[in-house]
Amino acid sequence: MEVDYIIVGCGLAGIAFCEQLYSNQKSFVVFDDQSQQSSLVAGGLYNPVVLKRFSKVWKSKEQLDLAIPVYQNIEDRLHVKLDYKIPVRRRFTSLEEQNNWFEASDKEGLKPFLNTNLITNENDAIDADFKLGEVLETGKIDTNTLIDKYKDWLKKLNSYYPETFNHNQLEVKSTGIHYKTIKAKQIVFAEGFGLKQNPYFNFLPLNGTKGELLIIKAPKLKLDYVLKSSAFLIPLKEKDQYIVGATYEWIDKTNTVTQKAKEELLNKLKTFLKCDFEVIDQVAGIRPTVKDRRPLVGAHPEHKNMFVLNGLGTRGVMIGPYIAKQLFNHIENEMPLDDEINISRFTNL
Repeated sequence: MEVDYIIVGCGLAGIAFCEQLYSNQKSFVVFDDQSQQSSLVAGGLYNPVVLKRFSKVWKSKEQLDLAIPVYQNIEDRLHVKLDYKIPVRRRFTSLEEQNNWFEASDKEGLKPFLNTNLITNENDAIDADFKLGEVLETGKIDTNTLIDKYKDWLKKLNSYYPETFNHNQLEVKSTGIHYKTIKAKQIVFAEGFGLKQNPYFNFLPLNGTKGELLIIKAPKLKLDYVLKSSAFLIPLKEKDQYIVGATYEWIDKTNTVTQKAKEELLNKLKTFLKCDFEVIDQVAGIRPTVKDRRPLVGAHPEHKNMFVLNGLGTRGVMIGPYIAKQLFNHIENEMPLDDEINISRFTNL
């Protein structure tokens, strides 16, 4: 079999790159062993503001302008609902936080996204005496449905290989890439934290942070927006169910849930949730995070038909389509990559 591209990984990065290839009539196959869970445990939010510090997300407008149409195209093609427009509100704990919000709303790049009309909390299940600030142009991508349905679509195209990619069987030649019975012009590794096991790119400083989420059931909560306080509270489409997240663990790099994370999230939740609830699930995954908080995109220093698309961190649904387009244009149209994402910043290590 001959194709234009082999893609390794079918999380948010891999899917975003598949979309670039599909819309540009390029042939491809995807290898995916589902070992990396970060896309599946992602809250799926797209939110252009860092709500801890009221600062702008890197290239937030450019990312949103690209990402939303990508998910709309997938929805239309796969006949599935993925994009749920939902407000994101920040719970204030003091007048000082309110003032910081107003100050931030005057800043360039934040003005379109911060509503200066504060919202009075009217939900008896939420403790929010200092009102709520609303972020505009926010929403949630149902990442579980996206990944499941996208794999089904790839299977129908005979483009999906649910198996571990064996790097030792990869032959890199000047004429292209050979893997088992497949010949390709290019290969793109979008393996998430699995990059640590990739002999071609494991020199890159992908630190990885473990994140854990709880799923709770709270019939009396009736929340129709995402609430950010000491933790995020995100409504799910399942009745009365919510995500509580997320933790950040830098040492443990397993996908195993922990009692420590559960207690941390419950303690945070109880600072602002006043109704009864029950924990019905807990999930864990390793986010592909980089020390300078920028993605890892670019060509291998020696093999010019081998590329990496990684390091999406905590905002994969927003950043994935943006860096996928950057990489596609770099490969196919020889357009330079943004210096901040180019792995050349690390190839002199």
